[in-house]
Amino acid sequence: MSRSSDFLIKGEYIELIQLLKVTGMADTGGQAKFMVEDGMVKLNGKTELRKRAKLRSGDIVEVEGNRIVMK
Repeated sequence: MSRSSDFLIKGEYIELIQLLKVTGMADTGGQAKFMVEDGMVKLNGKTELRKRAKLRSGDIVEVEGNRIVMK
């Protein structure tokens, strides 16, 4: 089952691996890095391989059927 949620960015941006940790998609930073390296994460519909990609308002991250919209 897919789930969609909004994430309010505090500041200009949040790095991808930080987002995965704070949203509970990854338990640790190491797990978050593995998820990105393994191609499990999409940013705006495309596979994202940059662990420190800067996410800004309007970006959409998808992981295993879960969708997070940056606000």
